[in-house]
Amino acid sequence: MITNKILMIYPDKCVNCRSCELACSFHKTGKHNPKESAVNVISYDEAGISVPIMCMQCEDPACMKVCPVDAISRDENDAVVSDPEKCIGCKMCISACPMGNISYSFNEMKIVKCDLCGGDPACAKICHTGAIQYEEATTASINKKKIIAEKFKDVFVEVKN
Repeated sequence: MITNKILMIYPDKCVNCRSCELACSFHKTGKHNPKESAVNVISYDEAGISVPIMCMQCEDPACMKVCPVDAISRDENDAVVSDPEKCIGCKMCISACPMGNISYSFNEMKIVKCDLCGGDPACAKICHTGAIQYEEATTASINKKKIIAEKFKDVFVEVKN
């Protein structure tokens, strides 16, 4: 059953508490280890913002296209997920991801990627400020997602330069 929900990021609400990282890693591994998290909070001190960076479950995922062993697919929740049994750890998906948030676990020797926690994302549940929300997909929310992405893309370019 495909859901009509999407992850929405509201960087202006992020307070850099990093609870999302801990909730994600605990959900995935049973341990609080941000290095094993599929969400990473990045602080841009010059701009005065923190941004949770995670897989945005692309409509046309580059990571899925480049995987040489078809380890990345869509699940019943329409999440772009990795099959750890198929993953050979080549890291092609990491290079292909435009969001830059597929990472590699040296403990597991596999990629770490958001799978929407089976349709109930731990990061969104724990986020007390509402910076990460799992909400019904509407035309307005999808357009807002694109506007936010463009806005923060410009901020990141300014900070980088």
